[in-house]
Formats: sequence, C-alpha cells, structure tokens
Amino acid sequence: MKQRKLFRTMLQIAIVVSLFGMYACKENKKTEAENTETTSPMEVAVEPFFKLSLAQWSIHKMILEDGVDPYTFAEKAKSWGFTGLEYVSQLYNPELSEANYSEEAMAAFVEKSNAEAKKHGMQNVLIMIDGQGNLAVNDEKERNETVEKHKKWVDAAAAMGCHSIRVNLNGSMVPEEWKASAIDGLTKLSTYAKTKNINILVENHGGLSSNGALHAEVMKAVNLENCGSLPDFGNFCIIRNEDRSCSEDYDKYKGVAELMPFAKAVSAKSNDFDDEGNAINIDYKKLLQIVKDAGYTGFIGVEYEGSVLNEELGIKATKDLMLKVANELN
Repeated sequence: MKQRKLFRTMLQIAIVVSLFGMYACKENKKTEAENTETTSPMEVAVEPFFKLSLAQWSIHKMILEDGVDPYTFAEKAKSWGFTGLEYVSQLYNPELSEANYSEEAMAAFVEKSNAEAKKHGMQNVLIMIDGQGNLAVNDEKERNETVEKHKKWVDAAAAMGCHSIRVNLNGSMVPEEWKASAIDGLTKLSTYAKTKNINILVENHGGLSSNGALHAEVMKAVNLENCGSLPDFGNFCIIRNEDRSCSEDYDKYKGVAELMPFAKAVSAKSNDFDDEGNAINIDYKKLLQIVKDAGYTGFIGVEYEGSVLNEELGIKATKDLMLKVANELN
C-alpha cells in the first residue's frame, strides 16, 4: 500500500514538472519572438520628394540600333517602375521627317502616343525637341523659321497633356550675341506656347547654354512664367572636341544651383556606376540635395547614356540610386 501511494505521488510530481516545462518553453519562445520583432532592424522606405519619369533617350539604342518600336515606350517605362514619360522627337524619325512633320503625321504621333500612355496608366510629361533648327542663331530669319518649326511641337504637347517641350539654345559662341538671340527666340516661342498652356524649357545642352550663369541671365531677361530651365546633371560641357572629349567644362553643381530657380523639370543623367551603385563622376546626393533645397517636387527624368551596362540595366541602376539617395536625404 505504501509503495502504491509513493508511486502515485511521484507520478503526480512528474506530471506537474512536465506541464511546467511545456509552459516555460512556450513562454520562452514567445519572448524570443517578441524580442526578435522589436529588435530586428527594419528598412523603412521614405516617399521621395520627387516623381519619377523616364527620358526616352535612355532607350535610343534599342530604337535606333535594335529596331524597337518607339511606341512601346509607355509599356517599357511602366514595367520599370516609372509614372511619367519624357518623349524625344527625333526617335520618331524617319516616320515624321519623311512626312515633313505634316499635320496628318503629327496627329498620328499624338494619337498613338496618347493611346499607349492611357493603356498603361502613364502620364505624359514633356517632349524633348531636337533637329528643328537653332533658336539662338544670329540670323533673325533663320531664328524665326526655327520658332515656326517648334510651334507644331507645342501643339502636339498640348494635345498630349504634357506640361512642356524642351528646346535647345544653339547659336553663337559670343556671349552677348548669344544672349540677345536666345532672348528673342525664346520670347517669341514662349509667347505662342502660352496660348496653349505649354512651358518652353531650356536644357543645358552644350555651347553657351551649359554656362549656368549666362543661362540664368537669359531666363531672367525673358521673364515669362512659361519659360524655364531643365537642369541636366551631366550636360555641362561648353566646348566639345571632335573626339567627344571636353575642352571647356562648367561646374555641374554650380550650374544646377544657378538653374534650379527657373526649373520646371530636371534630368538625372547617368553613365557608369561603381561597385556600390554610385554614379561615377556625378555626386547624386549633392545634386539631389540642391534640387530639394530649391523646393522642387516635380518629375525628375532618368536619362541613362552609359555603355557598360545595357540600357535596361542602366535605367534601373539610375532609378535605384535616386531612390536610395532620396531616402538618405529625407
């Protein structure tokens, strides 16, 4: 009898110990899970201060060399995580140039571009105009002809819901001559564009337009609300040699800072990247800080021009860098 009581007592003790062990184990696991949740580092992505658009020039090799249809631009940009489209006029040649930019050809360009943008839920931002003459040339007759050629692009931008067209201020390399002609050409084109609710934007794109101080002087002299700048992070070569090397370069950080007060768009140029994903020879953190400090919150267009990475990888690398830096700035 005593042995039976002893056995029963030992069994009860064993059950209690077992239950306590199970409970303690559960509590320890729960505590460990809670500690893991509260102490593990978390990457918190901050909404960037800008919106992302893609400059179509980033895929110019696909279009000009590989035969990719330029009207797939919206589809590609959407798949790569962009919301805005920056068209390039020359990438729709020879279709448009062979038709001499006729009313019918331009209407077809607008209709197809709008259809693709709508289909993929993209926003048309601007059109970059090239090969339509020199807006700052000394000869007034030629300058006026250039203004007329650009008017059809103003009309196209308005029909596409864009806010701007980007123009080039090619012309004299004599500062005073260039300024006078640039002011005249821009004033005439901007006056017309105002009737269509379109901005005329000047990019630093070689020649004296890449001199930030002179460029800013022209903006101040034109003094029209719909005439502004489009600072590009990389186009500050004033004089380029035949071998494409630069013999006179303007400080890009100074230039962007000088142009930002007039900016209605910004172009994030990139070429090559280091092993950590930073742009070589372009300090994105410094430049985006300048842009942010200017109070700019509009679209920034990715414009990849490199040759080490293919166009798709270069576009994605530039976009990733912009978002990383924006997160650091915030």
